Amino acid sequence: MPSIAIPRRTVLLGAALGLSVPLLQACGGGDDAAELPNVVQLAQATPDLSILVEAVVAAGLTDTLSTSTVTVFAPTNAAFAALLTELGISKQALLADKALLTQVLTFHVLGSRVLRNEVPLGKAIEPLGDGFFKVESDTALRITDGRNRVAQITTTDILARNGVVHLVDRVLLPASQDIVQLAQARPELSLLVEAVIAAGLDPALQAPGPLTVFAPTNAAFATALAELGLTKEALFANKPLLTQVLTYHVLGARVLKAEVPVGTAIATLQGQTFTVGADLRITDRRGRTSQIIGTDVFATNGVVHVIDRVILPA
Repeated sequence: MPSIAIPRRTVLLGAALGLSVPLLQACGGGDDAAELPNVVQLAQATPDLSILVEAVVAAGLTDTLSTSTVTVFAPTNAAFAALLTELGISKQALLADKALLTQVLTFHVLGSRVLRNEVPLGKAIEPLGDGFFKVESDTALRITDGRNRVAQITTTDILARNGVVHLVDRVLLPASQDIVQLAQARPELSLLVEAVIAAGLDPALQAPGPLTVFAPTNAAFATALAELGLTKEALFANKPLLTQVLTYHVLGARVLKAEVPVGTAIATLQGQTFTVGADLRITDRRGRTSQIIGTDVFATNGVVHVIDRVILPA
């Protein structure tokens, strides 16, 4: 086979990934994307992605990742090893569970090419699989997955013929809890869960959505009861009032922190609006304020923001 000149950029990418020059030569020279390996070939030539390659083959996703235009957030072998420990299963068991494997792998794939500088920071990103995640940047790029686990993007913009690969140090997982289940798992939201069940709103908050819930803590509910001059039993027994208050905390769309329209009236399921300032302080219809103290807690059907005061409609 005659020698073909290889662009310096391609050589540097190959060196960073452990790709050999002969492989790159076999794929051709020049700067055109058509002369690069496809995503699967790139992974096959990268020793630290060998388990990802095994998983892709076991899930039957080779053709998709070889021909479709994609962005892949590629977990390293160490990331897969950590996942197996976290899930308490062997590699063989994971590779044999095609449904789970497909669900996990497609959560790492976007249906278009998205370079590092094109990633919509802080906003919901929807992969080919179910669910969503977000990417943020401070000193490094990090991903929050559907289960509110954090992974770091360690290498970006590895170009392939049919897209781009970014390496990640943790396997991403889609959400496994709806909004009600998420609240039930958090002791500081136990009064909210009681209130939702008393109002009969739990089926609505477990529906597909998407929804956004501004979730008052137990301390917020205690303060609200004192303010309203009611016992918990009296409030929970007043289903019309309870429903009005709770639905005022719910939006009929998924709105992450970075997507909150600052200073603009935000419509709730209850029908009335509130506003959120740049300091993440909510002003309700009675002119009362509540601070958002926890943002972007993800669920299968939306997102939860934790607040320190119950907000009230007019």
